[in-house]
Amino acid sequence: MRIESVNENTCIVYFGDSIGDESARLVKLATESIHRSMADVVTDLVPSYTSILVSYDLEKVDRFGIVRMLSAATDQISDAAPVDDSSRIVELPVYYGPEVGLDQDAVCEYSGLSAEEVIKIHSQQVYQVYAIGFAPGFAYLGSTDERIAIPRKSTPRLKVPTGSVGLAGTQTAIYPSSTPGGWQIIGRTPQKMIDWDSESLALVQVGDQVRFRAIDRQEFIDLGGSFDEL
Repeated sequence: MRIESVNENTCIVYFGDSIGDESARLVKLATESIHRSMADVVTDLVPSYTSILVSYDLEKVDRFGIVRMLSAATDQISDAAPVDDSSRIVELPVYYGPEVGLDQDAVCEYSGLSAEEVIKIHSQQVYQVYAIGFAPGFAYLGSTDERIAIPRKSTPRLKVPTGSVGLAGTQTAIYPSSTPGGWQIIGRTPQKMIDWDSESLALVQVGDQVRFRAIDRQEFIDLGGSFDEL
């Protein structure tokens, strides 16, 4: 672990250079530890793939003090606690039909797999939430099976429909709202990913795990899914 200053009241705690389950586990445990032990001096926490951005109240602690406190908080992390024991698993229904799988043909052509094989591979494993970013509630999930890994679109869409499920490299993600984007879209969830009235805002948080459940067109409609944003 290393701590680097960003500005007079912000620093970053790094837990490694490689994106993966171990880094995600350390970021999750450290975020919880800092929340518990430093709530009186920390003003904002932004966990990411391998690091945590920490903003603090300069009237309560200086940059030397914050380093000591962060070191003590992260020392409390138990290396023996596997992430699976403490992670929440969120199941998301996904309709992979052709009306919403806008880039499914491209994924099949790139991978050499059938649509059924792509869907099975994508929905058969549990993903770790590595980071939240790009847009409110946009969760970066990893890692996908290498067989369905694919580069982003060379030309991003100006508008990706809300709930779209995409692939980019070895990551998968859900668009919580309609935005421009370059991920390869293979399906859509009817599940709302953000709640502007909730304290947490996003349905999933860094450290959570996500499992996709393939559903048919009728269940997608019954659960409130929409086709009208295209």
